[in-house]
Amino acid sequence: MHMPVPGAGYVLGNQTVLPDITEFIRSVDPDIAGLIEVDTGSIRSRKINQAEKIAADLQLNSSYEVNKYGESSLNQLIPIIRKQGNAFLAAARVHGESFHYFDTGIKRLIIELEMRNFSVFLVHLSLKYRHRHLQLRKLYDLIEATKKPVIVAGDFNTFWGQDEIYLFMRAAGLTSANVERLPSYPARSPRKELDFILYQDGIDVSNFEIPQIRLSDHLPLVCDFDIR
Repeated sequence: MHMPVPGAGYVLGNQTVLPDITEFIRSVDPDIAGLIEVDTGSIRSRKINQAEKIAADLQLNSSYEVNKYGESSLNQLIPIIRKQGNAFLAAARVHGESFHYFDTGIKRLIIELEMRNFSVFLVHLSLKYRHRHLQLRKLYDLIEATKKPVIVAGDFNTFWGQDEIYLFMRAAGLTSANVERLPSYPARSPRKELDFILYQDGIDVSNFEIPQIRLSDHLPLVCDFDIR
């Protein structure tokens, strides 16, 4: 929400955008939707847990964690920020969920969603280059311990795009669904490839697109895939 007073839009929020986001997700009709920095009930969202609201409107299960920064983070003391979380919305056939945390960086939450034949990790990596690479090491260990084909999705904050995570992808056997390296940030004029959907062997991607939907500061990623 753009306002003449610096910071006012961040505090007040845009109350009209949530129904639009919900309708966009409905139009895609996903089995799984990952949400990054969703508001789970601050004054900005008028105490509405956006993950629960979208899930209820779309009749999906919600899996979210309010504490994306870690228990010891000073961000837990800051209004609005402490209510920013990540979330999965999923159809009823989800088998389980786990919450992991990176050891470094401000944004530490990893949500693991276990399906019958594959697992999905949702991440939001640090803005600091050194912290990102320590986080990728932790993420690699989690992937290695998973016995099913894996999808890793989220905001990687990779200011150099896919080249920055090339070695991580090779080590973990991951391929980007965004074969054309299309940018997703900022939404008003995309220039950077910060957001990824990565997948392992055993998963076949049949379609990938980045719709020009300006409901956030990032454009959404949409991916269709089958389990081999």
